[in-house]
Amino acid sequence: MASLRRTDILSLIHLRSDGRRPNEIRHMTCHLGALPSTNCGSALPTSGCSGSALVSMGLTQVLCVVKGPCDVGRRSEELPDRATLEVIVRTTPFSPPGDRRVANPTTDRRLIEQSHLLQTALSASILLHLYPKSKITVTVMVLADDGGRLEAAINAATLALMDAGIPLKDMVCACSAGRWSAGGVDEIVVDLNRREIQAATGMSGGGGGTSDTIYLPVATMPQRGNVVLAQCESRLSGGAEAFGEVLDVAMKGCQMVMEIMAAAVRERGAGVWKAKEGKADVMLVE
Repeated sequence: MASLRRTDILSLIHLRSDGRRPNEIRHMTCHLGALPSTNCGSALPTSGCSGSALVSMGLTQVLCVVKGPCDVGRRSEELPDRATLEVIVRTTPFSPPGDRRVANPTTDRRLIEQSHLLQTALSASILLHLYPKSKITVTVMVLADDGGRLEAAINAATLALMDAGIPLKDMVCACSAGRWSAGGVDEIVVDLNRREIQAATGMSGGGGGTSDTIYLPVATMPQRGNVVLAQCESRLSGGAEAFGEVLDVAMKGCQMVMEIMAAAVRERGAGVWKAKEGKADVMLVE
């Protein structure tokens, strides 16, 4: 009797390669205040860290540090009516599997593109007009990359901005969705991992990336119902209707991500409040 592979068994029971259902996002954890907050004049390596967050989506892990608002270094970069937002995306040499090259964030095309996309998504929510002639720097470090690093970076940046106390219109939550024919069945899945992204974009060498495949990263402000980022580089055979179906699934994924992020923010707030109460008790005893 021929033995069945794990992927064959999962396919028979209509599960994905990592055991998830089509409408199930990866296990997500959020940690606000991952690094200690310091002043801009501190001599510590994390000097100028106003807020930070560590986000894991499956095997993808991203650390984000926010600095500011602070003075602009160059007078030419000042904006009289709002703050300047600078976004930098970096990767560690061990983050992508099988590739140990160090990517330069100033020359690597993928990192530059993702920095611009992240800046676009965050600019839609940050109240930059409250900090004229100042600068806010968002630095993202990709620690592990198993697909969806742009979505994880957006979620981590949002939480780091909230940890820094920078006012936002709404939380910016990101998730992806994809559609392709697998085993003769046309299905839409949410929160794609690296293997699924390669199958949807035709990068796995298995003949994917046809006109029926879609990979769509989406960032939304869920409480307002606004889409601030949607990037699709696939040719759609179904037209706007096919795009709309995938977009709806991605927005539902963003809603699930928002619930996890909101729980992390509440937990962080409760911890800060307990710490302040503890300090107050000590002062009363003294």
